[in-house]
Amino acid sequence: MQQLTAHARTFERRCADRAEEFRRLGAGQSPQALFITCSDSRVVPSLITGAGPGDLFELRTAGNIVPAYGNPHPAGETATIEYAVRVLGVRHIVVCGHSHCGAVGALVRGDDLSGAPAVRGWLEAAAPERPHGPARDAGAVDVAGPDLADAVQRHALVQGERLRAYPCVREAMEAGRLSLDVWFYEVHTGAVRSHRPDSGTFQPL
Repeated sequence: MQQLTAHARTFERRCADRAEEFRRLGAGQSPQALFITCSDSRVVPSLITGAGPGDLFELRTAGNIVPAYGNPHPAGETATIEYAVRVLGVRHIVVCGHSHCGAVGALVRGDDLSGAPAVRGWLEAAAPERPHGPARDAGAVDVAGPDLADAVQRHALVQGERLRAYPCVREAMEAGRLSLDVWFYEVHTGAVRSHRPDSGTFQPL
């Protein structure tokens, strides 16, 4: 933590050379994409995409789970998606699963999460709708096991389908204002693959 604090302490001084860029950020935001991914510390959207400040509107949840639309209780995830699409007018959504995912691994293994009831409830909400059949990632190798990589890919596809059920997403896609992609990121290689609906496989970008 000391290293992180030291970096933050000197951040203002190091940004002096980019003063005009940061002044523009103060006027508002117009991100290119909503990037939905896992809370895992090894997954860094700006590192993967090269995005700068203002480029990505991020939603991070355990297991990159997108709650089903229509829950009567307010949810931060739903509000974030709706705000990105209806207020900010993002043109792209990316759902990005990743290798070595602890959340999906817990689902696959059926881990006992009685000591973490909030985590258990969150994951159980995702479990019933896991798709069946392989996603067939062409060439991906996951050191945690190919079965887990395949499960992560199928899980990410389910989240994409849930997004399409959101009225704001469905309407924007039907109007041609919004695209939706599902990615798979390998934390141990840096490889990024995108799902190709025509072949049903994950292929290099």
